[in-house]
Amino acid sequence: MKILSIQSSVAYGHVGNSAAVFPLQRLGHEVWPVLTVHFSNHTGYGAWRGPLLAPADVADVIAGIEDRGVLGEADAVLSGYQGDPAVGAVVLDAVAKVKALNPEAVYCCDPVMGDVGRGMFVKPGIPEYMRDTVVPRADIVTPNHFELDFLAGRTTTTLDEVLGAVDAVRATGPRDVLITSVLHQDVPDGSLDVVAVSDAGAWAVTTPLLPITPNGCGDVTAALYLAHLRSTGSPAEALSRTTSSVFAVLEATIAAGTREIQLVAAQDAIASPPASFEVRQLR
Repeated sequence: MKILSIQSSVAYGHVGNSAAVFPLQRLGHEVWPVLTVHFSNHTGYGAWRGPLLAPADVADVIAGIEDRGVLGEADAVLSGYQGDPAVGAVVLDAVAKVKALNPEAVYCCDPVMGDVGRGMFVKPGIPEYMRDTVVPRADIVTPNHFELDFLAGRTTTTLDEVLGAVDAVRATGPRDVLITSVLHQDVPDGSLDVVAVSDAGAWAVTTPLLPITPNGCGDVTAALYLAHLRSTGSPAEALSRTTSSVFAVLEATIAAGTREIQLVAAQDAIASPPASFEVRQLR
């Protein structure tokens, strides 16, 4: 599979394309990374250096790929954090061009906006832009529980309510939805659910809630789910493989005692995901 991945990049650590490209390559996929920023490190440190690329420059890189006559070879477009609607417009323009050349291509959007305990951490107007303009154009979306509630315009506390919110989001356009960090009334203490929903049904995996919330895990999750969903055609299998690999990355990160996720150390669990968790069919 060939994937056009339009995301941020950091020299130190793993977020954005710096989190997504290596796992995809380790799975044997060709990735064309287009950078929206090139920072020294992720912004969670509070200080960083490097350029925020202008939307016109991002579009110019994509146009250069188009000049090579290969844009239609892309099987998927992947995007994550979009710090400005102008960048979002560049992403959507790229999606339209790829799909015009290859109608079988899909767009996977990780609608990065916020999280429980942090609220929205993007610029004002971005959440509404994601909800109203970007997500309806996506085939696959990978929000966390907090982001799902915003996209659906409701608060969910039960699994049935979560599924209802997913149905509301899917009604706007996306066919496949992966919800991470799902906490509902029936989740055992010290655990969380990850839920996948498609036209074929809905599935969930329950994993231990580890004492770590590093940057970049959402970027890895979106990339892996896209790859496994497209390669297997099974949301249940993609859910199993993705959660197992991401859990292994988190365990390696805890063992190393580092702030940055240990993608390289856990690469074997990415290339050959262990069957770590039971997948339950919900409907």
